[in-house]
Amino acid sequence: MTARVGYLLPTRESIMEGRPETGPLLDLAARARDHGFDSVWIGDSLTARPRHDPLTLLAAVAGRVPGLTLGTAVLLPALRNPVLLAHQVATLDQLSEGKLILGVGFAADRPNIRAEFAAAGVPFEHRIGRMLEGLRLCKALWSGQPTDWDGRWQMSHATVAPTPARPGGPSLWIGGNMPASLVRAGRHFDGWFPIAPSAPDFAGGLKTVRQVATDNGRDPASIAGAMYLTISLDDDRAVAEARLNRFLEAYYAVPAEQTRRRQAHYCGPVEGLKPWLDAYVAAGASHLILRFAGDHNRHIALIATLLDRGL
Repeated sequence: MTARVGYLLPTRESIMEGRPETGPLLDLAARARDHGFDSVWIGDSLTARPRHDPLTLLAAVAGRVPGLTLGTAVLLPALRNPVLLAHQVATLDQLSEGKLILGVGFAADRPNIRAEFAAAGVPFEHRIGRMLEGLRLCKALWSGQPTDWDGRWQMSHATVAPTPARPGGPSLWIGGNMPASLVRAGRHFDGWFPIAPSAPDFAGGLKTVRQVATDNGRDPASIAGAMYLTISLDDDRAVAEARLNRFLEAYYAVPAEQTRRRQAHYCGPVEGLKPWLDAYVAAGASHLILRFAGDHNRHIALIATLLDRGL
C-alpha cells in the first residue's frame, strides 16, 4: 500500500516572519506539485494564529497550479455562517474540478482560541453543535435541491449556486483523537485526520472509527485515514530537534515539549523518515499531510527523493 502525500503551505509562518506576499506561497505550491506531491493544504485561524484565509488562497492555488488536490488542515466551520460557507466551498470545488477535501475541526480549549470565537461572535461552548449542524446545512445546500431549515439558521425553499463539481460536495474529514472525536468521525465524516497518535495508536483509532461507521450502517472502507505530521530534516538529529523546538515555540507561543506531546513529529535524516512514514501507511493512513520546520524548498526536494522510491 502506498499513501498520497500532501504539503501544508506555510501561511502562518509567512505572517509571523512579516512576509505576507502570496506569490512565494503559490511558487511553493507549484514546486510541490512538480516534485510529486499529490495535494496542497492550508490551515485556518482568524485572530489566535493569524494567517491567510484558506479558501481564498486555495482558489489562487487552483488557478495557478491546476491538477492538485486541495485541502484545509483544518478549517473551523463554526466561525463561519454555513450558507456563506456552502457558497464559497461550492465555488472552490468548481475551481478545483472536484478535487477539494474539507478538513475541519472544532478547536482546542485555549484562551487565545476562546478569544477568537468571541471576536467572531460565536459561543465557544456551542462550537461542536454549531459545526455539525452547519455542515449538515452545507450538505443540504450542495444537493442543489430547495432547502428548508429550522434550527440555528432559518431558510425556506432556498438554494445556492453553483453546486460543487463533486456531487454532494467535497469530502469532509475531521481531526481529534479523543473517544468522542472517533465516534463523530465514524458517524458523520468521510475521513479521520488526527495530529496526535503514534502509528500504533493511529491503527487502533482508525479501527474504532470504522467500527462506528459499521455500527451506523456506513461502509467502513469509505472512511479515509489521514495523518497531519510535522517534519524537521537534517543529517544531524540535534540540529533537526533544535529547529523543530524553535519552530513550535514561535508558532504556538508555549514550550516546545508541551506541543510535542500532543503532535506527531519526526526529527532527523531523510533516510530515517521513510520507515517512520511507512509505519503510518501500514497502520492504515492513505494520506500523509506534511508540515515542515525549516527551509521548505529543501524539504520538498528531500521528500521528492522518497516519492521517487514509492512512498
